[in-house]
Amino acid sequence: MSSEIVAQVSAEAQETDNRRWFGLAVIVAAQFMVVLDIAIVNVALPSIKTDLHFSQESLQWVITAYSIFFGGVLLLGGRLADVLGRRRLFMAGLALFTVSSLLDGLAWSEGSLIAFRSLQGLGAALLSPAALSILTTTFREGRERNLALGIWGAASGSGGAAGVLLGGALTSSLSWSWIFFINIPVGILVLAITPWLLRESRADLAHRTFDFAGAASITAGLMVLVYAMTRATEHGWLTAETLGLLAASAALVGAFVAIEFRSKAPLLPMRIFRLRTLTASNITGLLMGGAVFSQFFLLTLYMQQVLHYSALKTGVAYIALTLAIISFSAVSQMLVTRIGIRRVLTTGLLLSAAALVLYARLPVHGSYFSDLFPAFLISGVGLALAFVPISIGGLTGVRQADAGIASGLINTTQQIGGAIGVAAATTIATTFTTRYVDVHTGATPLGGAALTHGFAIAFYVLAAVAALGAVAAAVLVESNPAVPEVETVDGELVPAELAA
Repeated sequence: MSSEIVAQVSAEAQETDNRRWFGLAVIVAAQFMVVLDIAIVNVALPSIKTDLHFSQESLQWVITAYSIFFGGVLLLGGRLADVLGRRRLFMAGLALFTVSSLLDGLAWSEGSLIAFRSLQGLGAALLSPAALSILTTTFREGRERNLALGIWGAASGSGGAAGVLLGGALTSSLSWSWIFFINIPVGILVLAITPWLLRESRADLAHRTFDFAGAASITAGLMVLVYAMTRATEHGWLTAETLGLLAASAALVGAFVAIEFRSKAPLLPMRIFRLRTLTASNITGLLMGGAVFSQFFLLTLYMQQVLHYSALKTGVAYIALTLAIISFSAVSQMLVTRIGIRRVLTTGLLLSAAALVLYARLPVHGSYFSDLFPAFLISGVGLALAFVPISIGGLTGVRQADAGIASGLINTTQQIGGAIGVAAATTIATTFTTRYVDVHTGATPLGGAALTHGFAIAFYVLAAVAALGAVAAAVLVESNPAVPEVETVDGELVPAELAA
């Protein structure tokens, strides 16, 4: 009889374990869609402009609307997952993302597409931190979670490159609407199987009240910051409009910090910043986001405007980079388990800096295999060795009650870094392209030589940013990160292993 009970318990444990890994596949698929959608739109913009009669100035809002809501609401989305339920918010965000994808594809005008892209960004901001917090609370810290985050990192790291490839293929063979329609079957399938594979969980908080003042101030502050970065690329960094927006953002973020220190139930508990590796991972994530998002943006412009690649050929060119990221994400998580976050993250950022230097040396008449391919391979390895430990470090030592807000925080820093990086890189490239034209007789702003010169200066600056991230990782990341904290009955915070 006892042997039958043991066998039954063993079978149930195996079924639970299998369900966890199938559940990981579900949340990774959803996250891949989110990252894919950031990049997939870029190559379809010319077709969207023609079909919906966008002006050149308003066309950028197809990307900006998504970015403002995604980057601005991520932190709020993370805390809502803790308070309302992680699976519940994951499904709500995914449903909104899927429905808005359908509406995007059916858009009939400038205003309708911009409005639906805003909804899509909001859905992504609810879905993404909820998904990462589900992963955090499902898999134990250490080897098991590192493996799960390696898979997560492969999806997140390769989504941008895959988006360019898929966007080019769909736009060329079907129409721009299909870059949005492709999300619908995936979203419906994931929504259908989520209740069977993912269990509900939420934070066991001492105070069930919600920090509305903190939520309003940080969401508004981040949205204004992303908007300011977008406007800076058009009107300059020192204009009254840009400076006013940056000042407003700083005031709102400052108000948020003041509110959080006084709140009994803060949206973002300031105590989590006592976790040194978490803080260091968010700092390096900010710097890495600035370098990576800008890298894809500038490389796409180089291939299409200088080498005259079609949208489809540009996407195909990214295959080497995508495969390198996917392959080395598995290696990355194993290395983190064996030698620690600090060494792997520092190495990844140094390799990323080296790849950016190679991008800066791309010639006007570049060849794919002799110029782009080697840089893509180095970049792919570097991104895999950076993204995975940043995700692991951003969740290291975090209590389960704070899993959602920590997930929202690490996502937010990377997205805000990306917004700042793209704006800065665009300004640098444009400025030095203009200077090249002024100095060289016969050069034009759209000529290959002028564009390549501007891109080169921007890539060198981004390489310096990645190198700075490597220094930050080497200096700030702990060699032995803290274990998660839990609350004891008397309210004192102690390590989980001591409270057990």
